[in-house]
Amino acid sequence: MNMNASTPRVEMRGICKAFPGVLALDNVNLTLMPGEVHALLGENGAGKSTLIKILTGASTKDSGEILLEGKPLSFQTTGEAQALGISTVYQEVNLIPAMSVTKNLTLEKTVGRFGMISWRKAREMAREKLRRLKLDIDIEQAVGSYSVAVQQLVAIARALDDDTRVLVLDEPTASLDAQETAALFDIIRDLKSRGIAVVFITHFLDQVYEISDRISVLRNGNLVGTGLAKDITRNELISMMIGRELGEVEATFAAKSNATKGEPVLVAEGLGRKRTLKPFNLTLRAGEAVGLSGLLGSGRTELTKILFGAIRHDSGTLSVGGKSVGRSSPRYSINSGIAFCPEDRKAEGLVGELSIRENIVMSMQAKRGWLSRVPRRDQERLAEEMIKALAIATPNADKPVGQLSGGNQQKVVLARALASQPSILLLDEPTRGIDVGAHAEIITLIRELCQKGLALLVASSELDEIIASSDRVAVLRDREKIGEIEGADINREKIIQMIAGDDGH
Repeated sequence: MNMNASTPRVEMRGICKAFPGVLALDNVNLTLMPGEVHALLGENGAGKSTLIKILTGASTKDSGEILLEGKPLSFQTTGEAQALGISTVYQEVNLIPAMSVTKNLTLEKTVGRFGMISWRKAREMAREKLRRLKLDIDIEQAVGSYSVAVQQLVAIARALDDDTRVLVLDEPTASLDAQETAALFDIIRDLKSRGIAVVFITHFLDQVYEISDRISVLRNGNLVGTGLAKDITRNELISMMIGRELGEVEATFAAKSNATKGEPVLVAEGLGRKRTLKPFNLTLRAGEAVGLSGLLGSGRTELTKILFGAIRHDSGTLSVGGKSVGRSSPRYSINSGIAFCPEDRKAEGLVGELSIRENIVMSMQAKRGWLSRVPRRDQERLAEEMIKALAIATPNADKPVGQLSGGNQQKVVLARALASQPSILLLDEPTRGIDVGAHAEIITLIRELCQKGLALLVASSELDEIIASSDRVAVLRDREKIGEIEGADINREKIIQMIAGDDGH
């Protein structure tokens, strides 16, 4: 590592990557310097994971170039990237719990002659790797018997070699307490002192300012800014992360619906779950759209899932339609008139191999019970009605939903929710990963549903989307609801101020 400290360790120039229906990265640049911690920030879907996969060989770029210490390079696998000194440690540590620490640290290393493993050399190698991190543990013990913090350090030890140049840490503190995080940061500072460029991905802003030298922010596949951490205020950083302009959509819906808001249809008092979301109060009224705003990790998704029963609450009370709910569940919620559109439409919202018709009818079938099948004729009628009502672009209802564009897939998720004729609709990131045209259509649909009397809860990382679609906004920070904003007070500055806290930095 005898190189000029002013020479970038890695330069990614004009990186582009597209997936069917989605431009994941659009001409993105990223420069990593020796001995710096570079925070890479952005909401879900911003492009962070795709950029890191390209940097570490897990994915290939469509265009652009990558330079390592000034020299162009190209690799096709993570193994090739690691051979060049670029390693990654993911949030979900990639260890084998039943194996010993030694075996986890040396599993991919050749430590003997003629293909035979020398366990003496393996143990020496394992001890040396742990010594670098000042970690003293029993290397013969199963790694799964140790705490998450120790497993995280073992994963880092495995990623580090004598020639490591770049280390990517993807949400390394997500499962750590304050003391464990402090210990990890000491190790990161030691890595800095050795000239290693550390990429730090996190959603904890306090940690960003504590450990990072420089910050880059991605949003919707674009690099929106890079700067020294000391020069970027917390308010500016939050605005960079969530401040996309909606242009015409925002202008269209700046004036909120004048429809009269009805009686409360859902009331949560002190509802929460330990280690998931602090107790919160929330009321949803018929004909009203309530936005949930907050950064990644603030608790938006958890709140919607607790209300739907996908996550069981262990404190507080919940009433729906004036009736008290004991142990909530998705089935109870559906039968009570609550529909839920999850953030991850591919993993939780749709079955890609099934047709549009089959996906749309799922919620109605679940409400009726699987022993009372929805007749094929009724399925076809419902599917055609929803395709027409939501302008789903498809030649017919029997096309596999996985073959649709992102925007049309999202419309199918909405169609399935609406098919159960709910009175309450919970939307988690309803416009994530879709094009601008479909984005505008779904925002329009949210307002129209509101005017028809539905109670809507819209969780979104898009600040202007929240402003455009909401009559009231609940703001979350660090898994806690910290306040609400109504009417004319709903604006960018007010929401950012609440998310950032009183100090603004």
